[in-house]
Amino acid sequence: QVQLVESGGGLVQAGGSLRLSCAASGIIFSFRAMGWYRQAPGKQREFVANITTAGSTNYADFVKGRFTISRDSAMNTVYLQIDSLKPDDTAVYYCNLVNRFWRDYWGKGTAVTVST
Repeated sequence: QVQLVESGGGLVQAGGSLRLSCAASGIIFSFRAMGWYRQAPGKQREFVANITTAGSTNYADFVKGRFTISRDSAMNTVYLQIDSLKPDDTAVYYCNLVNRFWRDYWGKGTAVTVST
């Protein structure tokens, strides 16, 4: 069983930065990608970014260079650096892992609130 634990969320002023972390544990033989989704109040969950085991990264269009995903393979940890935060970035950010059988695993989320 895979467990994903997010951390790093909080309340930040617009223009500020945050670094989210997601630590994966459990039975992880190999996986295809780890990444982040977010869900704003009243909206559907949306893709933010992911990174594959080969190190390739993918970003949603709205990221526009403000988000950077990275990983520490030895620690099975993925990070999301968010700069120039906007109120529209307010959401619960969820960590996602896709294993080699294309099964999704999710963390419980970490809340990010951006104030004006």
